[in-house]
Amino acid sequence: MKKLKGMRVAVLAADGFEQVELTRPVKRLEREGARVTIVSLHKGRIRGMNLLVPGRKVRVDATLRDVKAADFDALLLPGGFMNPDFLRQSALALDFVKDADLLDQPIAVICHGPWLLASAGLLEGRHLTSWPGIRNDMENAGAHWTDEPVVRDSNWVSSRGPHDLLAFEHAMVELFAERMSPAIARRTTTEAAPRWPRWLAGGLAAAATLGLVARSRKALA
Repeated sequence: MKKLKGMRVAVLAADGFEQVELTRPVKRLEREGARVTIVSLHKGRIRGMNLLVPGRKVRVDATLRDVKAADFDALLLPGGFMNPDFLRQSALALDFVKDADLLDQPIAVICHGPWLLASAGLLEGRHLTSWPGIRNDMENAGAHWTDEPVVRDSNWVSSRGPHDLLAFEHAMVELFAERMSPAIARRTTTEAAPRWPRWLAGGLAAAATLGLVARSRKALA
Protein backbone atom coordinates (compact mmCIF):
# COMPACT_ATOMS: atom_id res chain seq x y z
CA MET A 1 0.00 0.00 0.00
CA LYS A 2 1.33 3.45 -0.93
CA LYS A 3 1.29 5.57 2.22
CA LEU A 4 1.33 8.95 0.47
CA LYS A 5 -0.97 8.33 -2.48
CA GLY A 6 -2.30 11.63 -3.80
CA MET A 7 -0.22 13.82 -1.48
CA ARG A 8 1.23 16.92 -3.14
CA VAL A 9 4.78 17.57 -1.99
CA ALA A 10 6.78 20.69 -2.85
CA VAL A 11 10.56 20.37 -2.96
CA LEU A 12 11.98 23.86 -2.59
CA ALA A 13 15.51 23.98 -4.00
CA ALA A 14 17.92 26.19 -5.91
CA ASP A 15 21.27 25.78 -7.61
CA GLY A 16 23.81 24.13 -5.34
CA PHE A 17 21.50 21.64 -3.63
CA GLU A 18 23.20 18.53 -2.30
CA GLN A 19 22.28 16.03 -4.99
CA VAL A 20 21.46 12.92 -2.93
CA GLU A 21 19.48 15.01 -0.44
CA LEU A 22 17.03 15.79 -3.22
CA THR A 23 17.12 12.79 -5.53
CA ARG A 24 16.87 10.05 -2.91
CA PRO A 25 14.00 11.52 -0.86
CA VAL A 26 12.13 12.39 -4.08
CA LYS A 27 12.39 8.80 -5.31
CA ARG A 28 11.11 7.55 -1.95
CA LEU A 29 8.20 9.98 -2.00
CA GLU A 30 7.22 8.96 -5.52
CA ARG A 31 7.41 5.26 -4.60
CA GLU A 32 4.96 6.01 -1.81
CA GLY A 33 2.54 7.62 -4.27
CA ALA A 34 3.23 11.32 -3.63
CA ARG A 35 3.11 13.91 -6.39
CA VAL A 36 6.41 15.78 -6.24
CA THR A 37 6.91 19.28 -7.64
CA ILE A 38 10.37 20.85 -7.80
CA VAL A 39 9.90 24.53 -6.95
CA SER A 40 12.73 27.02 -7.49
CA LEU A 41 13.71 30.61 -8.11
CA HIS A 42 13.83 30.38 -11.89
CA LYS A 43 12.61 28.22 -14.74
CA GLY A 44 14.65 25.57 -16.52
CA ARG A 45 17.08 23.41 -14.56
CA ILE A 46 19.03 23.71 -11.33
CA ARG A 47 22.48 22.21 -10.71
CA GLY A 48 23.11 19.76 -7.91
CA MET A 49 26.37 19.29 -6.05
CA ASN A 50 28.20 16.31 -4.60
CA LEU A 51 29.78 18.20 -1.71
CA LEU A 52 32.17 20.45 -3.70
CA VAL A 53 31.89 18.67 -7.06
CA PRO A 54 29.19 19.77 -9.55
CA GLY A 55 26.51 17.13 -10.05
CA ARG A 56 23.54 16.64 -12.35
CA LYS A 57 20.86 19.14 -13.24
CA VAL A 58 17.23 18.69 -12.21
CA ARG A 59 14.27 20.11 -14.09
CA VAL A 60 12.27 22.81 -12.32
CA ASP A 61 8.51 22.16 -12.39
CA ALA A 62 7.35 25.54 -11.06
CA THR A 63 8.81 28.83 -9.89
CA LEU A 64 7.93 30.62 -6.67
CA ARG A 65 5.98 33.12 -8.78
CA ASP A 66 3.81 30.31 -10.18
CA VAL A 67 2.75 28.59 -6.96
CA LYS A 68 2.00 29.16 -3.30
CA ALA A 69 2.38 26.95 -0.24
CA ALA A 70 -1.37 26.29 -0.10
CA ASP A 71 -1.11 24.46 -3.44
CA PHE A 72 0.69 21.63 -1.61
CA ASP A 73 0.27 19.31 1.36
CA ALA A 74 3.89 18.96 2.49
CA LEU A 75 7.34 20.48 2.01
CA LEU A 76 10.84 19.03 1.58
CA LEU A 77 13.91 21.24 2.04
CA PRO A 78 17.17 19.63 0.88
CA GLY A 79 20.52 21.04 1.93
CA GLY A 80 23.83 21.83 0.29
CA PHE A 81 26.05 24.85 0.97
CA MET A 82 24.72 27.22 -1.72
CA ASN A 83 21.12 26.09 -2.12
CA PRO A 84 19.64 27.40 1.16
CA ASP A 85 21.79 30.53 1.00
CA PHE A 86 20.32 31.43 -2.40
CA LEU A 87 16.81 30.69 -1.16
CA ARG A 88 16.99 32.69 2.05
CA GLN A 89 17.82 35.81 0.04
CA SER A 90 14.44 35.48 -1.71
CA ALA A 91 11.40 37.07 -0.09
CA LEU A 92 9.20 34.66 -2.06
CA ALA A 93 11.05 31.65 -0.66
CA LEU A 94 10.83 32.97 2.89
CA ASP A 95 7.10 33.62 2.50
CA PHE A 96 6.63 30.13 1.04
CA VAL A 97 8.13 28.35 4.07
CA LYS A 98 6.40 30.69 6.50
CA ASP A 99 3.04 29.95 4.90
CA ALA A 100 3.71 26.18 4.85
CA ASP A 101 4.44 26.24 8.57
CA LEU A 102 1.47 28.51 9.30
CA LEU A 103 -0.73 25.97 7.48
CA ASP A 104 0.77 23.29 9.76
CA GLN A 105 2.05 21.35 6.79
CA PRO A 106 4.63 18.65 7.50
CA ILE A 107 8.14 19.90 6.70
CA ALA A 108 11.17 17.64 6.19
CA VAL A 109 14.54 19.42 6.25
CA ILE A 110 18.10 18.13 6.11
CA CYS A 111 21.72 19.31 6.35
CA HIS A 112 22.03 23.07 5.68
CA GLY A 113 18.31 23.33 4.83
CA PRO A 114 17.41 24.81 8.26
CA TRP A 115 19.25 27.99 7.28
CA LEU A 116 16.10 28.87 5.33
CA LEU A 117 13.92 28.24 8.39
CA ALA A 118 16.23 30.45 10.46
CA SER A 119 16.02 33.33 7.99
CA ALA A 120 12.23 32.91 7.94
CA GLY A 121 12.20 33.46 11.72
CA LEU A 122 10.71 30.04 12.49
CA LEU A 123 13.32 28.47 14.80
CA GLU A 124 12.52 30.09 18.14
CA GLY A 125 11.81 27.30 20.65
CA ARG A 126 11.86 24.51 18.03
CA HIS A 127 13.80 21.26 18.39
CA LEU A 128 15.86 20.14 15.41
CA THR A 129 19.15 18.87 14.08
CA SER A 130 21.22 19.90 11.07
CA TRP A 131 24.69 19.68 9.60
CA PRO A 132 26.89 20.09 12.72
CA GLY A 133 28.74 23.02 11.15
CA ILE A 134 25.67 25.26 11.43
CA ARG A 135 24.78 24.33 15.00
CA ASN A 136 25.67 27.82 16.26
CA ASP A 137 23.43 29.38 13.62
CA MET A 138 20.55 27.20 14.76
CA GLU A 139 21.04 28.00 18.43
CA ASN A 140 21.54 31.71 17.77
CA ALA A 141 18.18 31.67 15.95
CA GLY A 142 16.55 30.23 19.08
CA ALA A 143 16.41 26.50 18.29
CA HIS A 144 17.20 23.59 20.58
CA TRP A 145 19.83 21.69 18.59
CA THR A 146 20.52 17.96 19.08
CA ASP A 147 23.23 15.81 17.49
CA GLU A 148 20.94 12.97 16.37
CA PRO A 149 20.26 11.30 12.99
CA VAL A 150 16.66 12.50 13.07
CA VAL A 151 14.76 14.91 15.28
CA ARG A 152 10.96 15.15 15.21
CA ASP A 153 9.20 18.27 16.49
CA SER A 154 5.48 18.60 15.80
CA ASN A 155 5.12 19.13 12.02
CA TRP A 156 8.90 19.10 11.41
CA VAL A 157 11.43 16.35 10.93
CA SER A 158 15.10 17.23 10.51
CA SER A 159 18.30 15.34 9.83
CA ARG A 160 22.07 16.00 9.81
CA GLY A 161 23.18 15.04 6.31
CA PRO A 162 23.68 12.40 3.61
CA HIS A 163 24.96 9.80 6.08
CA ASP A 164 21.55 9.87 7.79
CA LEU A 165 19.44 9.62 4.63
CA LEU A 166 17.98 6.19 5.35
CA ALA A 167 16.68 7.30 8.74
CA PHE A 168 15.59 10.65 7.31
CA GLU A 169 13.58 9.11 4.47
CA HIS A 170 11.79 6.76 6.86
CA ALA A 171 10.96 9.56 9.32
CA MET A 172 9.82 11.84 6.48
CA VAL A 173 7.39 9.26 5.11
CA GLU A 174 6.03 8.52 8.59
CA LEU A 175 5.48 12.22 9.32
CA PHE A 176 3.87 12.91 5.97
CA ALA A 177 1.64 9.82 6.31
CA GLU A 178 0.48 10.92 9.76
CA ARG A 179 -0.43 14.29 8.33
CA MET A 180 -2.46 12.88 5.44
CA SER A 181 -5.75 14.69 5.88
CA PRO A 182 -9.24 13.42 4.99
CA ALA A 183 -9.29 16.15 2.32
CA ILE A 184 -6.35 14.53 0.56
CA ALA A 185 -8.05 11.14 0.71
CA ARG A 186 -11.25 12.61 -0.72
CA ARG A 187 -9.32 14.33 -3.50
CA THR A 188 -7.51 11.11 -4.37
CA THR A 189 -10.79 9.17 -4.47
CA THR A 190 -12.42 11.80 -6.68
CA GLU A 191 -9.50 11.88 -9.09
CA ALA A 192 -9.47 8.08 -9.26
CA ALA A 193 -13.15 7.95 -10.19
CA PRO A 194 -13.85 7.00 -13.83
CA ARG A 195 -14.23 9.98 -16.13
CA TRP A 196 -16.98 9.44 -18.72
CA PRO A 197 -16.49 10.95 -22.15
CA ARG A 198 -18.29 14.29 -22.35
CA TRP A 199 -20.82 13.11 -24.94
CA LEU A 200 -21.60 10.00 -22.89
CA ALA A 201 -21.84 11.92 -19.64
CA GLY A 202 -24.24 14.34 -21.28
CA GLY A 203 -26.32 11.47 -22.62
CA LEU A 204 -26.48 9.80 -19.23
CA ALA A 205 -27.52 13.07 -17.61
CA ALA A 206 -30.23 13.57 -20.22
CA ALA A 207 -31.49 10.01 -19.75
CA ALA A 208 -31.62 10.50 -16.00
CA THR A 209 -33.59 13.73 -16.44
CA LEU A 210 -36.08 12.09 -18.81
CA GLY A 211 -36.54 9.21 -16.40
CA LEU A 212 -37.24 11.64 -13.55
CA VAL A 213 -39.79 13.51 -15.66
CA ALA A 214 -41.51 10.24 -16.63
CA ARG A 215 -41.74 9.15 -13.00
CA SER A 216 -43.14 12.55 -12.00
CA ARG A 217 -45.85 12.39 -14.69
CA LYS A 218 -46.79 8.87 -13.65
CA ALA A 219 -47.13 9.99 -10.05
CA LEU A 220 -49.40 12.85 -11.06
CA ALA A 221 -51.62 10.67 -13.29
